[in-house]
Amino acid sequence: MGYEAGVMHVNKSAKVISNFAGVTGEAWNNPPKGKELALAQISQGADVIFAAAGATGMGLFDAAEEKKVLAIGVDSNQNWVKPGFVLTSMMKRVDVAVLKSIEEAKDGKLAIGVIRYGLASEGVGYALDEHNAKLLDKDTIAKVDAMKADIISGKISVPDYYKKSNGK
Repeated sequence: MGYEAGVMHVNKSAKVISNFAGVTGEAWNNPPKGKELALAQISQGADVIFAAAGATGMGLFDAAEEKKVLAIGVDSNQNWVKPGFVLTSMMKRVDVAVLKSIEEAKDGKLAIGVIRYGLASEGVGYALDEHNAKLLDKDTIAKVDAMKADIISGKISVPDYYKKSNGK
C-alpha cells in the first residue's frame, strides 16, 4: 500500500505488479519461489522489484542480477547482497525501538501497548552505503530526502494500513 503510493507519487504512469509467495510459514523461506516470482514480474516489464517476503526475497536478488534489473531489500540493509543491483533497502529500525524502550524502562517511563515508529521517529528508513552509491546520484538523494521531509510534515499523506484495515 505505502510502496505503491510512493511509486505513483513519483511516476503516475508506472505499473505496480503484485505477487504473493503464499500464506504459510514456508512462504517466508523459499528463495526459489522468490526468484520465480521476480522473473515473472521482469517478464511483464518490471525494472525495480521490492520483495517483503523474508528469506523468500533472497531469490529476488539472483533474478535482479541475472536480468540486470534493480531490487529493493527489506527489513535491514541488504545492499551488500548483490552490489550494483540493490537500489536500496527499506529498513525497519528495530534498533531505534529497542534503544528507546531500554531508555524508557531505565527512566521508569516504559510505555505499554502498541507503539508505532515511522520516519519522524527514525523507526524506518532507507539504506545508503558503498554498495549502492553508484546507483543513487546526489539529485535523487535530495529528492528522496525532500519527500521524506514532506511525509514527516504531513504535506505528503501515506496510506495507513492499520487505519484502513480497522475501518478508520
